[in-house]
Amino acid sequence: MEQSPLSQQARPDTFKPKVVGLYEFLLKDDEDPHRLTEGFWRELFLLKPDLTSLRQLLSGLSTQALLHHAIPTQEIFARCTEAIRAGHSPEDENALATLTAFLESILSKRYTSPSADVISILAGLEGVDWAFANFVSALDFAIRDGKTQDIRQKAVRAAMAAVGGAYQTGLVSYFLNRDLFPSLMKLVQDVDDPHLMYEPCTLLGLLVNYNKFEFQNPYQLRLEDFVDDSTIHRMMNGIGTILLSSRNAYLNIQDDLTEGWSFASTLTYFGLGGLITTSRTAAANLSEEDMKVAFASMPPPQVAVLLATYDFVNANKIFCYNFVTPFTEKGPVAPAVDNFISFASYLFQNAYRSARAASYSCLILIIFRILVEDQSVAKNLGSTEQLANVRLCRQRQPLLPVARNNRVRMLIILDVLIDGINHNLRRRLDVELYILFFEPLLRILTTLSRSRIRLTYHWGELWRSLLSFMRFLNAYANDLKPLPRIHRLADSLVNVLAISLSSGEAFLPDARSYDDLFYKVFESGEALVKFRDSFDMSKRKMVSGSIEILMSVSGHYTRLLDEKKGKGNMNVSPREVREIIKQGYETLSIESREGLDHWNRYREADHRNLIKKVTKVVIQDVRALLAQGT
Repeated sequence: MEQSPLSQQARPDTFKPKVVGLYEFLLKDDEDPHRLTEGFWRELFLLKPDLTSLRQLLSGLSTQALLHHAIPTQEIFARCTEAIRAGHSPEDENALATLTAFLESILSKRYTSPSADVISILAGLEGVDWAFANFVSALDFAIRDGKTQDIRQKAVRAAMAAVGGAYQTGLVSYFLNRDLFPSLMKLVQDVDDPHLMYEPCTLLGLLVNYNKFEFQNPYQLRLEDFVDDSTIHRMMNGIGTILLSSRNAYLNIQDDLTEGWSFASTLTYFGLGGLITTSRTAAANLSEEDMKVAFASMPPPQVAVLLATYDFVNANKIFCYNFVTPFTEKGPVAPAVDNFISFASYLFQNAYRSARAASYSCLILIIFRILVEDQSVAKNLGSTEQLANVRLCRQRQPLLPVARNNRVRMLIILDVLIDGINHNLRRRLDVELYILFFEPLLRILTTLSRSRIRLTYHWGELWRSLLSFMRFLNAYANDLKPLPRIHRLADSLVNVLAISLSSGEAFLPDARSYDDLFYKVFESGEALVKFRDSFDMSKRKMVSGSIEILMSVSGHYTRLLDEKKGKGNMNVSPREVREIIKQGYETLSIESREGLDHWNRYREADHRNLIKKVTKVVIQDVRALLAQGT
């Protein structure tokens, strides 16, 4: 007897969304070219995508399977493009989300011949020009004129998936042939939430850096010619907001607020802490091991926006100047450089934790170098009329003195550089990172000296950090000497100390600060001799003059001290030593080495390997962001 159709069927263990069934039907091994009807595609794009299931299905397919059955994947690519171009809701929005997950999954696989294999899977060799030109055109339209902000952002994510995934292929050239710059800038102008600024900015950074050392990149020219102040201000506001949020991610792991009473702490003391509102979450109570793991994952992937920041600072003088200048937008707005400096402080103290953090640290140090090399920007950073109070990292010893008042920004940058030098000392020293620490440091000191700007600062901490770094290099000289460019780093350290001695009178605020420098160099006499011999400085003409300046100062005061002891005063107090230093100025002659305060301006070609390395890090962060669905 047949079962009645009205009888109850067994309930399945799990319910499968209909769209997942459509994915499975689309990707199954079937050569029938007529099975994917118009009705199928219309239904697929009307249903809300299940991106997790789509990624899982695609991840289960090998590259050989994709190449052998490329018709379904070519159809997905073409049909999504058509739906985006048509602009009908909700098909266009669903097609963008589907295409982003699809490209992310397809392009993340390893191929024997990346360009040829990806072309075969997505479009076929014969139709690649039309298919990709149509695809980029559809994205350009959606970014510029999409009906909603969400559609425009999803179009940017689809472009990020394509560019980031195909960066090592020739397919990105289609994005260079079709200029997306006006559409991206229009989106920047229209974005309401500054946190979303990282998407168009990061995409722009990838496009600007694509093969730019091999041929003239059209996006690079666009950056040089861009003069829209309004869009530049909105972009900088977004970058500053993103970096502030990224800095707060460090504070969520370990808060480092200095002890002291505040309105918030007073409320907490009386049990009214619930009344406090904050823009970030409270720091988690993590164990030391969990804290290490959390710090190792820093910075957040949103800092990929730093690549575009670097490109704008390097190419566009208007952007560079506005980056450090307060502006008015419904009231005074602090320059983006304040949040940039604050984030840099936390990143530098933790740069040693991962190669990724070190790469972003190197990029920020190049940005600092470009800023202080520009005369008008350096003037703003050193102006006593534009002061700031920037929060700096205090998560690890040694700590610099707390600055509770507003300060000149150039001095805040000095603090950040000193912290970076103090907190990344390792036997396997990151030499490139440390060379980049000293480049903006040397330029700041020479700028202050040439301008004869005398600024009150804890200069003693700078001299202490530099000489401590010298002692570190001495202690591990045998381990460090085989490292590439270690002699360049040693030379940079000596040059900074030498210019401080020979020109310090022009920028140090008082005689006491100058005396302190001489005292610290004098008491480091033995370390200087060992440093000179360990790193063969006498044999290198470029630095032999600098080390001789240090040796002559140390030797001069050593002789004066010996004369003092020779008169029967064997126990000389620190106060007496300082008196000897003051009296010794009359007989001291420091021969200023020619060219000591000369430095070459930044040339991007000299750092091409580093820029390419950072770009690869940004690509990985873009993939991480897309995988999170953000």
